[in-house]
Amino acid sequence: MTDQSVRLRITRLLKVVFLSLLFVFTVIILVATVRTISLDVNTGLKLARWEKTEHISPNITSEYRQRLISNFKEAIRIPTVSYSETNLNTTALEEFYRLMRKAFPTLFSSHLVLHEVVGDYSHLFWVPGTDLSLVPYMLLAHIDVVPANESEGWDAPPFSAKEIDGFIYGRGTIDNKQSVMGILEALEFLLARGYMPRRGFYVGLGHDEEVNGLQGAVNIVNALKERGVQLEFVLDEGLAVLDGIISGLYGPAALIGISEKGQATVKLSVTTAPGHSSMPPAEGSIGILAAAVKRLEDNPMPRLFGLGPERGTFEHLAHSFGLPLRFIMSNLWLFTPLLSRRRQNATMFNSGVKVNVLPSYAEAIVNFRIHSAQTLKEVLDIIESTVADERVKISLLTGFDPLPMSSYSAKAFGYQIIKKTVLELFPQVTIAPGICVGNTDSRHYTELTNDIYRFAPTWFKPGDPKRFHGVNERISTKNYEELVVFYIKLFQNCDIRDLPSPHSSGHEL
Repeated sequence: MTDQSVRLRITRLLKVVFLSLLFVFTVIILVATVRTISLDVNTGLKLARWEKTEHISPNITSEYRQRLISNFKEAIRIPTVSYSETNLNTTALEEFYRLMRKAFPTLFSSHLVLHEVVGDYSHLFWVPGTDLSLVPYMLLAHIDVVPANESEGWDAPPFSAKEIDGFIYGRGTIDNKQSVMGILEALEFLLARGYMPRRGFYVGLGHDEEVNGLQGAVNIVNALKERGVQLEFVLDEGLAVLDGIISGLYGPAALIGISEKGQATVKLSVTTAPGHSSMPPAEGSIGILAAAVKRLEDNPMPRLFGLGPERGTFEHLAHSFGLPLRFIMSNLWLFTPLLSRRRQNATMFNSGVKVNVLPSYAEAIVNFRIHSAQTLKEVLDIIESTVADERVKISLLTGFDPLPMSSYSAKAFGYQIIKKTVLELFPQVTIAPGICVGNTDSRHYTELTNDIYRFAPTWFKPGDPKRFHGVNERISTKNYEELVVFYIKLFQNCDIRDLPSPHSSGHEL
């Protein structure tokens, strides 16, 4: 065989390989393009024929509007602060109960409603339905708030409920008294107009959510478990309507939380012999610890984007992005490696007592958010193998696994009811499932239902997310009224017996 024939064969082989790769690439681009054009997971029940259950129209008169805004401001003025699990403003919690009874007389006097105080300051309401064959559902919210100090730079005192340019300022306006008062206002509105639900429901208002809900939510759950209660779905706080928050997205998006990330707070500590700075050892406690933290930073948790609910989020939003983002979001099977983020941060580093004394002890606190595709144990194993230093003691301070994923299919009753209600109120929004980075009281309810959703129609615009637990927390009077209307509609929408077929003719939305 001559050199020329060998070169010819190699040339032919390379040509075949090139043409094969070109063919594969063309097919991939074709498939991705077709998917980009055709993918719209937001059809389905929007086109279905829904049973009409809204018999009481949520018409808010000027007089009623003034009353509900006044009630809400009064709620914000009560400093129901949770400082720690053992340090709550119980005087304020008692005052809040008095406000509830004053503001919602029909609710507290109705023969339909059963109310009980749980864990001294939390509240459980039960409203039985006329059709006992229907599985009840439950709405959650929490009365307590995180601390706030006017000296941090508030435009209005954090417990003043001062109104500025159509916004009510105050701690709790978006976390979470807007839901507490919105739910109660909606119930008062409906009961005063003779509402009798077909499907029974519970309302749980916790008093210590900001400090893990161990006295409020946990005791409510225990009470329901003792009674053998099972729930169709649970709706708690969590995600919101995001307008201008997601870069590249055309129009607002309502994200309905279907899970919560787990978390682990880990302490790394090093103990060495003490000494004087004039005679330093080769490695001190601070150096050993710093090296361990640096290894964690240099070796972040595995990229698991696409293996949890975030894939559903972007596929539902894809049609509202412009190119090239629409192409990417519609084809996460192809572009998943481009979309990931770090899930760990060192939050505290402590060591040393004097400038010229070598510290014998150093510690760092590292917080990890655990992806839905991981477990707490897996994260701890990765930490140990990454640190890889016997001199560094690893201690788990707090932690728990990610919450189970709730269904968001066309057959998921709770998700589709929430979706329908949102679209009735805000027909211009795109709706998508999402995952909560923070944790809520709803994580205690997993034994009562398979489907837990985290959403309130609070409207967030650029700059608003930092107000959450931050300075100048606020809500517009218009948006608060929209929350009340949302819950008025939600209660009635839940009265349908079954979801319609996604492909039935006719529509109401």
